[in-house]
Amino acid sequence: MNELRTLDPLALDPFDDAFRSLIRPWRFDMPETAPRIKIDLSEQDGSYAVKAEIPGVKKDDIDVRVDGNTVTISAEVKSEKEEKGNGGRVLRRERQEGYASRTFSLACPVDESKVEASYKDGILALTLPKKADISSKRIAIQ
Repeated sequence: MNELRTLDPLALDPFDDAFRSLIRPWRFDMPETAPRIKIDLSEQDGSYAVKAEIPGVKKDDIDVRVDGNTVTISAEVKSEKEEKGNGGRVLRRERQEGYASRTFSLACPVDESKVEASYKDGILALTLPKKADISSKRIAIQ
């Protein structure tokens, strides 16, 4: 076993913990859910700035859609093909694969024609300019 464990003197049943550690080698870890896109969103005077963390994806596999004030970022995380010709075996696989999507709404509509996007080192950077304010007209009540 390559797992370092500490004894918790305040544990309710130390024998139960010891017994569970004996069973641990036969426990199977269930794979996690699909990969998640984590974002940072900030607002400047005339635009929004989005930084989305999408590691391990080619920029051709990323899709960004803007519809009014709704922004959707989606990506397909693909794994490499395994080569089994060398007689090796996979001992542990933690990298996720699959389809990830993130949709969020902004307070103001976005000017789709002026959106800028760049992708470098697993970070998608978006600049989403706000549409020009539509001035509201005050109605005089008679």
